[in-house]
Amino acid sequence: MLPTKNFLVFSCLFFVTILSNYPSHASSEQTKTVEFDVKPGGTLYTFTESNGGYKCSFSFVAQGGTNEKWLMSVGLSDDNKLFSCSVWRPTGKSYLFFTAFKMELKEAKVEYANAFSEAAVAEGLTDKELKSDEYTIQESEVTHKEGKFNAQLSKLIAIGRTIHQEL
Repeated sequence: MLPTKNFLVFSCLFFVTILSNYPSHASSEQTKTVEFDVKPGGTLYTFTESNGGYKCSFSFVAQGGTNEKWLMSVGLSDDNKLFSCSVWRPTGKSYLFFTAFKMELKEAKVEYANAFSEAAVAEGLTDKELKSDEYTIQESEVTHKEGKFNAQLSKLIAIGRTIHQEL
């Protein structure tokens, strides 16, 4: 039997794998995938999507090039205890330089998060993780570390345990 923490990490990773590979045209009450633009220019932008009363906000500042099409998936586990948010560049690598990023989950506490400089988009490729000192995971957000982040971001994932208010 797996220890509880390992089981939770395995469950979260399985949930993220399912959500990140979920087709954008598929319909499900539990998962929603939408397209948005990541714009350069040194301005702070925020994109927010919600699902089942839970919200995910992705804020960023990027430089170079032109707008890029990105995807955001937000989803709930079948028991509504886990809320997931993923943002990624569908081509696998962004040509923009990110000077800042933050993903914030509303009504959920982050239990797992990961950031990648390159996302696997074809069989045989693997995601390239950012170094752990390039970003920080807090109670409800994942954000870059000033002075440590190397400006490369192509995928960001967070899974949080939903906060249920007792009556």
